[in-house]
Amino acid sequence: MTGTTRTLRRATGVTLAAAACIGGLSVDRASAEPTFLSKQYPRCTACHYSPSGGGLLTPYGRSLSREEISTFGRRGAAAAAAPDPRGEEGFLFGALRSDSPLQLGLDARPSHLAAVAAGRFLPDRNFLMNLDVQAAWRQDRWTVYGTAGRAPERGGGAFVSYEHWVAWQASERVSVRGGRFLPAYGVRFADHTSFTRAWRELAEDDQVYGVEVGVSTDLALLQVSVGPGRAASLMDGDGREALTTSGRLQLDLGPRTVVAASVLHRARSDAAPRSTDTGLSLGFAPTAWLTTWTHADVRLQRLRASGRSYIFAHQTSLEAVRGVWLRISPQTRWTDTDPRGEVRRMVYGLDLYPRTHWHVNLSYYRDHQPFGRRRIRTFLAQLHLYL
Repeated sequence: MTGTTRTLRRATGVTLAAAACIGGLSVDRASAEPTFLSKQYPRCTACHYSPSGGGLLTPYGRSLSREEISTFGRRGAAAAAAPDPRGEEGFLFGALRSDSPLQLGLDARPSHLAAVAAGRFLPDRNFLMNLDVQAAWRQDRWTVYGTAGRAPERGGGAFVSYEHWVAWQASERVSVRGGRFLPAYGVRFADHTSFTRAWRELAEDDQVYGVEVGVSTDLALLQVSVGPGRAASLMDGDGREALTTSGRLQLDLGPRTVVAASVLHRARSDAAPRSTDTGLSLGFAPTAWLTTWTHADVRLQRLRASGRSYIFAHQTSLEAVRGVWLRISPQTRWTDTDPRGEVRRMVYGLDLYPRTHWHVNLSYYRDHQPFGRRRIRTFLAQLHLYL
């Protein structure tokens, strides 16, 4: 996956920022989709190896994607009660047994992008968004996890490991992991260009190096991390490396109701002031076919003038028929000292899950900057093959 979202946003004005954000668009690599709270799974670890969501699915998560999510994959109650260790939901359609301690995944996303900015059609793009190999080894209390994928912005197609970490289950409730990962914050919308992700430096290549401690009970999950900062900055020496701490407390008010409070603090660096983000998220799924997520946060920065910036994002997903989801997401971002920075976005989406390894994503974005009355429209069509 590319880093053009952030690079272009800094190099241009706020109007082109929205275009650049979409220009590097994708859904996060094999990301957890908050939509499936409606299936009564409020915790990411129900289906993913990563406690903060996203990445490789566990064997149970793969089986669930076939039986509960795909349009044509369900085998019936009797077959589902006796899982096939080499079923189609496995790696490369069963090439590796699902009961093996080693699990592999391959994530490929061919995509098509079209956009209109300031009344002008931008050149269409057909490209391979990402091609990532993922691996996890779990034995007893230990989990070792890693990815390797294309990084076009680094040396023209060089490979990079965006995420790699080792976790230890210290007890039934306490876990510890260290390495490179995305800190837990808010609700992890699959679209990494969502304002709650891209504008809070929680996008596709914003993982940190650090240590995270998780404490889980039946009704609560606390995740706290600390580390020297953003992994890419530490490797590139771009002046943005700074001590980073995070905390997220999730309360499960029911099988389909979740509230989470988050904080993310970054110390001052050579290229950025000290900042603190605080957020509140609410997930509510009144039925098995309807999910709503709402997230609001504020960033405080150490500046001479007020450095507050605000973000609000909502997403409603409705399952029209099995495996066919309609999605709408209004979002807005503004600062209290610069009205030129306000951006409003409306996203309309269609997600299709025909079978276990197939996900078709169609998204239409409308970005509006009220100050300059500028508008950007973008259409993304993407095939996600999770093998």
